[in-house]
Amino acid sequence: MKVIGYLRVSTSGQAKDGYSLSYQQDEIESFCREQGWELLHVFSDEGISGAKVDESAFEVDREGFQDMLSFLSTQSIHHVVVLNTNRLWRSDIVKVLIHREFKKFSVDVKSIEQPTYSIYKKDPSDFLINGLIELLDAYQRLEIAMKLGKGRNRKAKEGGYAGGRATFGYKATKGSKILEIDERQAAIVQRVFALKDKNPSVSLASIAEQLNLDNYKTHEGKLFTKVQVKRILDRRDFYSGIYQYAYIEAVGKHPAIL
Repeated sequence: MKVIGYLRVSTSGQAKDGYSLSYQQDEIESFCREQGWELLHVFSDEGISGAKVDESAFEVDREGFQDMLSFLSTQSIHHVVVLNTNRLWRSDIVKVLIHREFKKFSVDVKSIEQPTYSIYKKDPSDFLINGLIELLDAYQRLEIAMKLGKGRNRKAKEGGYAGGRATFGYKATKGSKILEIDERQAAIVQRVFALKDKNPSVSLASIAEQLNLDNYKTHEGKLFTKVQVKRILDRRDFYSGIYQYAYIEAVGKHPAIL
């Protein structure tokens, strides 16, 4: 059976528990010899709390632990051997996160001081913490969406480009707050309205057919259909200089095509 070991001490934890790195290493090596297991490597973190988490990404902020995860992604390992599970985590949130990572690699924890422990045993507290983490993730996504929405609405009210795919006939340059005219597409827009204004009763299919005869292509380089023609005709106000975003209309900063 192939296994790896993990050691950790913090400044306060080492003094309190007496779990020095060398003591943990000796115990793990001795335990693996008794079990007849092949100990491939021992990873360690020194001076780092078992409750420490990178709050911005919800990742365990330990270099040795991250090295261990990288190792697990390339090797088939049965167990991560520790003296005690508190070497891996000291908070419920970190515990759940580590369980998730280990389960990705189908690896279990073998604790020398807790011989019956397994991350695959169902634990009501894990269910609760998982639910709280998922709720927090959802809250953060909503909060980000609201902030982005407010910023886009403010840009739209000022007539500036608020994001999203540029309207046919225009192009959005990265970092620019104003839409620019795409000359090739703008010529198609002008052709569509010229055909419609010349004969208001002309069908959408007929306009699409004429565009294809003129060898015009859609944004994706395909033939025009009545659907694309309708989308262009429905945006007359936009092409005349009125910026539209969701329910907002304002005098646009973008140049008019019509």
